[in-house]
Amino acid sequence: MLLDGQPVNSCLMLTFQAAGHEVTTVEGLGSGLPNAFLQLGAVQCGYCTPGVLVAAEGLLCANPDPAEAEIRHALAGNICRCTGFETIVQAVAARAAACRRGTRQ
Repeated sequence: MLLDGQPVNSCLMLTFQAAGHEVTTVEGLGSGLPNAFLQLGAVQCGYCTPGVLVAAEGLLCANPDPAEAEIRHALAGNICRCTGFETIVQAVAARAAACRRGTRQ
């Protein structure tokens, strides 16, 4: 989840620690990043997808123009065994590029 826009491990937080903070889960993300994942085939089984999407959103909020190495670093805590990770990195980069162009998709 994102806590005040920063990725945190929700499983390591107690509920009271989030009091007074803005909490965003995968359900609160817009459609842009999930659509980029769908369009580029970065989603298969879906097990890792929520964590990857939230981590990617946190990265793009902090850095709207990340280099590939920065994307990989931001997603390092998430493991995907289905897509080979390449399409995930491509989807995050594509979404960043779309945002810079002002495209909402």
